[in-house]
Amino acid sequence: MLLQHFFVAINFHQKEMIYPKIALAQSIIEICHAKGIQNIIIAPGSRNAPLTIGFTANPYFTCYSIADERCAAFFAMGIAQQIGKPVVVVCTSGSAVLNFYPAVAEAFYSMIPLVIISADRPKSMVDIGDGQTIRQENVLANHTHFNANLTEIASEENDFLINEAFNKAFSKSGPTHINAPFEEPLYETITVPTVDTMISTFGKVYKTIPFEDIIASTNIWNTARKKLVLVGTFPPNELDISIINHLANDPSVLVMTETTSNLHHQSFLNNIDSIITPFSIEDFQDFQPNIVLTFGGMIVSKRIKSFLRNYQPTHHWHVDRLRAYNTFGSLTYHFEVNPNDFFNQFLPYTKYIESNYRDLGLRIKAVRKEKHATYMANLAFCDFKAFEQIVNQLPENILLQVGNSSSIRYMQLFDLPESVEVFCNRGTSGIDGSTSTAIGAAIASEKDTLLITGDVSFFYDSNGLWNNYIPKNFKIIIINNGGGGIFRILPGHEENETFHTYFETAHCLTAEQLAAMYRFGYRKASTIETVEKALKSFFAETEVPQILEIFTPTYENDKLLKDYFRKLV
Repeated sequence: MLLQHFFVAINFHQKEMIYPKIALAQSIIEICHAKGIQNIIIAPGSRNAPLTIGFTANPYFTCYSIADERCAAFFAMGIAQQIGKPVVVVCTSGSAVLNFYPAVAEAFYSMIPLVIISADRPKSMVDIGDGQTIRQENVLANHTHFNANLTEIASEENDFLINEAFNKAFSKSGPTHINAPFEEPLYETITVPTVDTMISTFGKVYKTIPFEDIIASTNIWNTARKKLVLVGTFPPNELDISIINHLANDPSVLVMTETTSNLHHQSFLNNIDSIITPFSIEDFQDFQPNIVLTFGGMIVSKRIKSFLRNYQPTHHWHVDRLRAYNTFGSLTYHFEVNPNDFFNQFLPYTKYIESNYRDLGLRIKAVRKEKHATYMANLAFCDFKAFEQIVNQLPENILLQVGNSSSIRYMQLFDLPESVEVFCNRGTSGIDGSTSTAIGAAIASEKDTLLITGDVSFFYDSNGLWNNYIPKNFKIIIINNGGGGIFRILPGHEENETFHTYFETAHCLTAEQLAAMYRFGYRKASTIETVEKALKSFFAETEVPQILEIFTPTYENDKLLKDYFRKLV
């Protein structure tokens, strides 16, 4: 392992422009510039004025103004999700920074780099009864990799902390927090900077798997006849095609992928819930692997997690440069490298052995596919049918953002075009920022972007549309079933007032007025025929952002979905 860490002093040598008079703000901005961070999301306020003035006056930075702090942080996360490097999000003092927390937690578990910069009152103003003042130091500490609690005066000590916050966001691929107290006056500017800022650089950490661990693990691998490779959330086009083909051709290896894995091969099982939900006890026993090898992020399917907890493998290996979760209670080894590096070291020492494990999975897949087609052909209009119609008309080469709860679960039941890149906020699995994340991702990707979301999720994050940067090729499909349909699927569903009000969140809302207010094109549909017609024009339209609201029945969806799983055998 190699880690280099050193400091050099640099001066501002730029053409004349405006700088904040407050030296600490100058240091933050210059370190941000030196780290190559360009995207700055600013939640408007007064205490952060020195940063706002400095960032917006420097043409190096691309600045966005997002009024709602929660939306601002998820918007920033969407950009970072696509570019793979930190994005800065800035706010004023007080409760503003607390509104960042849902996105911070999501970024932490989804391993997306963010740098939160909260302006603060001077320490002498905390806890004396002054307005817009809270205890901001370490307020995000449970879900950040570093917390830089600065003092008011620019110094080498502050520079070190600021540098570390950026360095950790890079190296840990997650959020960090800089809390910067500013004394008034806040709006004064100068044309010549007044500080020499210390910039730290660091070398990447290069890891390899010890050779003895490679040999030990391949000895286990080469004798196991049932090896399950399970892939969670994973970036598109990340895994070498040679590795994909090697795994697909091994008769003792069964690869199961989630929609968010962005991995495709005809030998992979990508509809996990359809595969295992109808299993009998004998089926589970036959399917129980000797080894589970996992890579990628969070797993959507509760059924696969339940299966592997109840029928544990002898070995569970996880491959990730930074993190390994003991999801199934059987983790035995963490290979601390990225998947490509792991397989390039590991596979040359493996061999194919005689086994029917892959063929077992492929036979089940073929049966399920046939049963799926039969069921869908005769299915009445409902959530499930609407998702089928959407999938059948998905354009090629789009960026697909999927909301949580029912939306991502339904998407897991279909085969998507290989050219479609799929993302979902599965770090915390919350519904709170899907729209804002999707908009940020659309801006960074520049691809045609589609968000598929439920009604409750959409209305919950409707402030995400309060955004002046939404590209005209951004589209939203809302599945509106009059409430939180996921609660009808989960255990505990009863038709009573408590369920309707406190779980389902029953409503009669529509997005039509919101679409008009935010200048989106709007369409609606509520039958198989009208959905089919609306989708064609919806996907063709690119002059302004679009919303298609599909109204589905409230009461039939859970029954039809449960019936689907019963008829897969």
